[in-house]
Amino acid sequence: MRATLGLTRPLVVRTTAVGDPGDLISRLPGVAPYAWIRHGEGLVAWGEAARVRVPPGPGRFAWARDWLAATLGEAHVDDEVRAPGSGPVAFGSFTFDPRSAGSVLVVPRAILARRDGRAWFTTIGEERLDTVSPLGDPGRIRYGDGSLTAPEWQHAVARAVRQIQSGRLEKVVLARDLTAVSENPIDVRVLLSRLARRFPECYTFSCAGLVGATPELLVRRTGETIESLVLAGTTARGTGPADDVARGAALFASEKDRQEHACAVESVREALDPLCSELKVPEEPELLVLSNVQHLASPVTGRLAAGASVLDVVEAMHPTAAVGGTPTRTALEVIRELEGMNRAGYSGPVGWIDARGDGEWGIALRCAQITGSRARLFAGCGIMGGSDPAAELAEAQAKLRVMQYALEG
Repeated sequence: MRATLGLTRPLVVRTTAVGDPGDLISRLPGVAPYAWIRHGEGLVAWGEAARVRVPPGPGRFAWARDWLAATLGEAHVDDEVRAPGSGPVAFGSFTFDPRSAGSVLVVPRAILARRDGRAWFTTIGEERLDTVSPLGDPGRIRYGDGSLTAPEWQHAVARAVRQIQSGRLEKVVLARDLTAVSENPIDVRVLLSRLARRFPECYTFSCAGLVGATPELLVRRTGETIESLVLAGTTARGTGPADDVARGAALFASEKDRQEHACAVESVREALDPLCSELKVPEEPELLVLSNVQHLASPVTGRLAAGASVLDVVEAMHPTAAVGGTPTRTALEVIRELEGMNRAGYSGPVGWIDARGDGEWGIALRCAQITGSRARLFAGCGIMGGSDPAAELAEAQAKLRVMQYALEG
């Protein structure tokens, strides 16, 4: 494993308590930033002490655990904070489809964090808080079709509905992409700042060029305690308070959306039951109101059996019915048949893990893959037997507007 890492000696890690750093994103230098922020708290990072591409295939999470054990387990750590996210941390992004290449784990050289009234700075080697360069505006943005045009995607939705009605499966999530080209190179820090400001209740993330603000917490592990937030069933915000309330009530009463949500909750229950000594799943969803959409949401909590890390939970849960479908294997087959694209990291797990096995991982939604002046934007919709292709297209467009806002300001 040491040869795979390209390391000649164990990492030397130091974590020290620091004063309140203010806005975490504003402390990032301009090159390849990493981030996981919600309500102003979380981690930002930069530099690379170790990086690896995780081989695709059904054993990729086990391979990643071995890599992490070899990298973080052998590190020489001086950690005066000893909190989740202190000491050495790896950021990661896994592709949605286990067959697809592109999953990555990175141990940054510098991590600045704030949580529950404490702040700390972790360094590997001689890294320090760098002087921050000015933000770069992306300038004018031109959009183009992704893998499918809007009419082609609606046709794919119609085909999926027919397959559901025929009894082949109960639900499938179909994604679509949109391309964007900017006048100037895209500064990820600009996107992170706009997303964190506009969607503070979401998890604003950046890892290996995948940038977004996801409302969906796949899992948080703190010691033996785990938390997850299941989202499935969506409607747009209203034109005013009364319309907002009416739309939320209609979503809550929608048989199609309630069934979609129930599928997602049951898939999480089935994944977590074998890992947990106790598990609490609400009988009824609640309404999560974001600045652009409303979701049916179910918070799930549990207590892990001894020895399971956050990555073990990620492996068990991915893909949930909220991003794949029901039953999972059939849904993956239908996605490969109808989407006409490689999702890459979209709707895959994204987040961080520390040397204790604590961490936070979300589902990479409302996101884009950034490369220089180019961005590939993603959105997806849960398709049921009663889905209307035009309504699903409108929902996807509403979700795409999150990253369009991030690009345009």
